[in-house]
Formats: sequence, structure tokens, C-alpha cells
Amino acid sequence: MGWVWGSVPIARSTEQSEAALGGFFVVRRRRAACGTNILMQPNEQPGTGPADTTPEQQDTAAAEVGHPRRIRSFVRRAGRTSTGQQRAIDELGPRFLLPYAAAPLDWEAAFGRTGARRIFEIGFGMGETSAHIAQLRPDDDFLGVEVHEPGVGALLKLIGERGIDNVRIVSHDAVEVLAQMIPEGTLDGIHVFFPDPWHKKRHNKRRLIQGPFVARLAAHLRPGGYLHCATDWEEYAHQMLEVLSAEPLLENTADGFAPRPDYRPVTKFEKRGLRLGHGVWDVVFRKRAA
Repeated sequence: MGWVWGSVPIARSTEQSEAALGGFFVVRRRRAACGTNILMQPNEQPGTGPADTTPEQQDTAAAEVGHPRRIRSFVRRAGRTSTGQQRAIDELGPRFLLPYAAAPLDWEAAFGRTGARRIFEIGFGMGETSAHIAQLRPDDDFLGVEVHEPGVGALLKLIGERGIDNVRIVSHDAVEVLAQMIPEGTLDGIHVFFPDPWHKKRHNKRRLIQGPFVARLAAHLRPGGYLHCATDWEEYAHQMLEVLSAEPLLENTADGFAPRPDYRPVTKFEKRGLRLGHGVWDVVFRKRAA
């Protein structure tokens, strides 16, 4: 079984642990067999809503200060790890997969070099975009966070086929990775591409790009570092623009929506949407100088 960012019914056999991460209330429910991590508000009933997601749209750990709303990070989705993906995990995982740890990541030790810019990607899906950007920007180091095992295997497979050396992966809840492994003020860039739009109005509160989470992302950027979001859902694009514009630590690099940066490729999913007349919107903000 695979994973997708969203909502899921919880298995009967669970263990719970609770932790407060910088204002985020986190509940982990782990299924005995394979594990299921979610984020939710206290006193809510799990599994009360459908997961309105598609395989190409990867969302991530979202959280919100306060208790009235339910925000969940990801759910399992149907999908098996292929033989090639599993081989990539087995053979390349020891080098490129980093274990989650509740301690700051030693970037220089993890990547084997010093001085490279540090880019954090939340939910890289099947990894094609991540691999493309990493190849295009060999002087930057990319840390991708993804819990969908076939996606992890797919990116590792691309890493092996293309000889990419500047990508590392943590297969864990992105909120915990950010809170525990990434010190504030240390990232040069953050990528959030095509998060789940939660297009039904009653589900909008589950969206990743909301004020409290954007404030957390901004805090982890260096002055001058950028936050790049992209979506093919117009209403969500306007919400992204509004939320990022309201964050005092950030400033827009464009007058409204940004042109697609050259480093972000047009994906197969995006091409299909464009053929159907769907738009794609990029939002790129920069952290203000201290």
C-alpha cells in the first residue's frame, strides 16, 4: 500500500503519541502492520471524510494553531512498490535515505560537502520534478520529504539512472522533520508543488498552505531564502497568494503570480491539465532581510 497526503480511516489496532511542535498539535496513530501517521486536532473522530486526492497530487503534513479545525497530514493510498523501485530502495537507500531523528540534521555530513544552498521539498510525489531540478542545479543540496514508498523508490531509481548526487530523502511526517531536524533560519529555499487542493469547500481547512504553517516555513528560511508554491487549482492559487502576502516575514518576487521559474519543469500531469484548458499558477515569495 502507498501513501497520499489527506484523510484516512484509522485501523483498530493503534498506538497514540502526542507532542506539541511549535504550536502544532500532533497525534500519531501507528497501525501495527505498516504504520499510519496523521495530524489531527484533539477530540475529533478519525476517518470521517473522504480523501479527495489524485495520484499525482502530493500534499504533506499540515497543522493549524488552535483546536476547532481538523488538519491531517497524509493517508495511505492504494499502490504497490514495483520491483525496480524496491531494488532502488534496497541498493541506494543506505546512501540517499536519511533516518528521521529528533535532532538537527548535519547537512554537511549528509551531503558530503560544504557551502551548498539548502533546499527543502515537501511531498515530491514520484520524484520526476525533484530529479530534474537537482540535475539542473548541481551546486544546491535538496532534501525531499515523502512518505509514499513507491514515490521514494521512484526518485531513488531516477537518482541511480541519472547519477544524481545532491538529493537526500527523509520518509517521515514533514511537520516533524521541519520541527525537529531543520533549525530555523537555515534553509535557502522551500518547494511545495501541487499540494492537494481539497477542492470541496468544507474541506478547504485541510489545505497545507495556511497562515500558521506558512509562518513556520518562513521562520526556517534564511533572509533572502525563497518559498515556491505551485498549483493547478485556481481558487487555491488565490488562497496561496493571499496567505503568503499576509506573512510579514515574506515579500512577493512578482506582481501577483510569478512566471514559472525555468528550473521547474512542466510535468506530464501538468501538460495533460493544460491540454484540458486548466491553468497552473506559481507563487514565489522571498524572506525579507533581517
